[in-house]
Amino acid sequence: MMKSSGAVLAEGGVIERVRRSAPELLDPYILNAGMVCEDNGRRILRKIYREYMDIGCRFDLPLIALAPTWRANPERLALSRYSAHPDIIRECVDFLESIRGELPDKSQLIYVGGMMACRGDAYRPSEALSKKEAVIFHQRQARDLAAAGVDFIMAATLPAYSEAWGIASVLSRHDRPYVLSFVVRADGTLLDGTPLFEAVALIDSQIDPPPFFYMANCVHPSVFERAMLANENRPEEVAGRILGLQANTSEKDPEELDGLPSLDTSEPGEFANLMDGVRRRFGIRILGGCCGTNARHIAAIAEKVTRTK
Repeated sequence: MMKSSGAVLAEGGVIERVRRSAPELLDPYILNAGMVCEDNGRRILRKIYREYMDIGCRFDLPLIALAPTWRANPERLALSRYSAHPDIIRECVDFLESIRGELPDKSQLIYVGGMMACRGDAYRPSEALSKKEAVIFHQRQARDLAAAGVDFIMAATLPAYSEAWGIASVLSRHDRPYVLSFVVRADGTLLDGTPLFEAVALIDSQIDPPPFFYMANCVHPSVFERAMLANENRPEEVAGRILGLQANTSEKDPEELDGLPSLDTSEPGEFANLMDGVRRRFGIRILGGCCGTNARHIAAIAEKVTRTK
């Protein structure tokens, strides 16, 4: 995905779109992972993922699609109504690969990733695991994602350095590229207070191999921009390791958005302009959406970057 010097699209919102249209399909423990086990769930997920893939194909841009495995760790699976599906990670990956297979002429543009998350609430860093605890807890899901044959693994919506370090340590043991994506504040820190660039530098220097690159997600582009500028003396070699953003359409803090009864969003054109701004200012190459986004927002990004590249 990084061989070209151009922009790479990432999918937009998935879980939030389901939450607004068919919330009963989201398992309280593993969220949208269980949807691949239900006919109606597969139909809805297929429509969402196919929309994003079609945009990449239409604009001839690489696109990252992430299997719905974000919360499908063994602890949560055992508590869910899908506990009789021990191979649910492979089911999720196979499902996404089957959608990619519907586009044989463009399938080389689509990269299927496997998703991981922190153990606790992504917006409560106090629940984060220590380095040692994270290594133990995340071993099984990392192994299952690698065995399922994903193109890469992404650990997303990470609020704390300690658990991110542990996840990186686990993922470094598998023959798959991996990516860490943080939730950041406008002051340039992770939610646990660790400076973003410090977290990147420490993980890069202590984990071998280090992440393929780093991202931020679940924050507004303007928040991300302020975070990147917060440390004026940031080392450029560290700043250059942050290559992606899956952004919210709302400027509200993640804690405010979590469980918000109404959707706080913005127009696709406005959102695309902001995303193109961070692309040009900071060299951000992977551009996608998180809360509040849909296919219209990703299409607007694609149109903007192809017009201005």
